[in-house]
Amino acid sequence: MTEDPVLVVDKLTKTFGARTAYSDVTFSVGRGEVFGFLGPNGAGKTTTVRSLGTLITPTSGRATVAGIPLEADNAVEIRKRIAIMTEAPGLYGRLSVTENLQYFVGLYHLSDGARRIKDALEAVNLSDRAKDTCNSLSKGLRQRVGLARTLLNDPEILFLDEPTSGLDPVAARGVHDLISGLRDRGVTIFFTTHRLAEAESLCDRVAILNTTLRTIGKPSELREQLFHKSLVVTTAAPLSDPGRVFTGLPGVESWDSEGSDAGRSTPGRSDAAGSDSGGTAPGSYRLAVGDPAVAAPEVVRALVHAGADVLSVGESRHSLEDVYLSLVNEDVEATQR
Repeated sequence: MTEDPVLVVDKLTKTFGARTAYSDVTFSVGRGEVFGFLGPNGAGKTTTVRSLGTLITPTSGRATVAGIPLEADNAVEIRKRIAIMTEAPGLYGRLSVTENLQYFVGLYHLSDGARRIKDALEAVNLSDRAKDTCNSLSKGLRQRVGLARTLLNDPEILFLDEPTSGLDPVAARGVHDLISGLRDRGVTIFFTTHRLAEAESLCDRVAILNTTLRTIGKPSELREQLFHKSLVVTTAAPLSDPGRVFTGLPGVESWDSEGSDAGRSTPGRSDAAGSDSGGTAPGSYRLAVGDPAVAAPEVVRALVHAGADVLSVGESRHSLEDVYLSLVNEDVEATQR
């Protein structure tokens, strides 16, 4: 649970007949947080967003959205405080950008519509395209118009369902910048995506869903939970006796000679601390360590003492993609899809 949660979900479940979309999902999102919701196709991400956005009714469990219990009688009040943008923003192509936004201002009975539209267009850097028809815009610009629409009611929570799907890198970067700007304004963003690199760069925390919630936390915390820290050492030539160099060094728990079976390791060493792939050049070693800052100087001193020509010593860093694949690959439901 986070401090000052604006979204609280407790054992939420949704079934469609015999099929379970998501089950027993529990998490909370803090005010002003960018929260990433990750998972394979069919994992239940979009159904969860639709449930929290009052578009479909959960089968069981409870939730509080923007401080309001998720119940049918409260749907209208919840919708006043949230906004949802799906992969297709649902714009009218023959209307101008301004006309589209005017339509939604009227649909939601918002006061001071001209100011809201002006502020929303400025927030997404589209003031100079206000008179253009939406059909004339690129997909990236249409996504910006969709974001402008979600900002009209000053939402407390903004649900973005794969907002960069199908965008080129430049257009996707523009959406990333907008999301960062919204966070700076204090908007809470619930963000689903298949792009793990963007989740790692944008999100304060991420959750990985595959019908049930597999894990949740900061990307850096998840990496530490799943993988041992390690150093990768490269020497100009293979060490004649690497065991004598590495064994017993302060902070070094185990070692492997990458690309061969010559390495020695301590019992219980995680596979994540061992060789990631074969075929690496001779003179490359991977060391599982408790604290890279403590172990690295000791390793360098030992290599110099042994007369080795050291080319590099660096920490091996796992990405959010490594975390995701580790969880999904061991998931029977995911491998059967």
